[in-house]
Amino acid sequence: MSESRVALVTGANKGIGKEIARQLGAQGLTVILGARDERRGQEAADELVKAGLDAISIVIDVTNTHSIEQAAKLVDSRFGKLDILVNNAGIAIDQGAASTTDVELLRKTYETNVFGPVSVTTAFLPLLKKSSAGRIVNMSSSLGSLNLNGDESWDFASVKPLAYNSSKAALNMTTVIFAAELKEAGIKVNSACPGYVDTDLTDHRGPRTVEQGAAIAVRLATLPDDGPTGGYFNDDGAIPW
Repeated sequence: MSESRVALVTGANKGIGKEIARQLGAQGLTVILGARDERRGQEAADELVKAGLDAISIVIDVTNTHSIEQAAKLVDSRFGKLDILVNNAGIAIDQGAASTTDVELLRKTYETNVFGPVSVTTAFLPLLKKSSAGRIVNMSSSLGSLNLNGDESWDFASVKPLAYNSSKAALNMTTVIFAAELKEAGIKVNSACPGYVDTDLTDHRGPRTVEQGAAIAVRLATLPDDGPTGGYFNDDGAIPW
């Protein structure tokens, strides 16, 4: 079993995911960059290694059960445990109004944004339970807040993509439920909102940098023993559900 702390970040070949891995690696953790594309994942890991960090890449498609199972076996064989899981992989492909949203688009969004994190979490739970301080971070968004979406004065009140917003709301519920189940095991589970970040997901329209967006996830991934679990946070603190 690895003596160093080990973190897996899905969707880590670029954007916020790669930055989360970089920041965790800078704290001395061994970071595993999960990516669907083997070449892009390896290039991202190589970049971190050149910066002096302990990083490797693995192929993991969060919508493919076999891929997830193989990734878990690889991590088990190499490290024997997992200390941190950051469910970062996500998509935003909404087009048009809710009433014209294609159900297949909704289904595809949920496959990645909801079923993916649930499948990955379940597959890696045996390894997380071997950690002395297991942490799971689900990358959510304030757009998944029912409370904020119902507030017409909210800055993003007009942003109402059905598939993305509802998938993040569903992801938040998985956070609450997994946190309740895993509390006795000492595993903390929280949702993180990175804010409106300049990435491919936002067509590079966000005003926040990836460094800023990754910070809350890294904070939740490295919580002390008396830190919160089952919560929903951004840089400013708790977000209303």
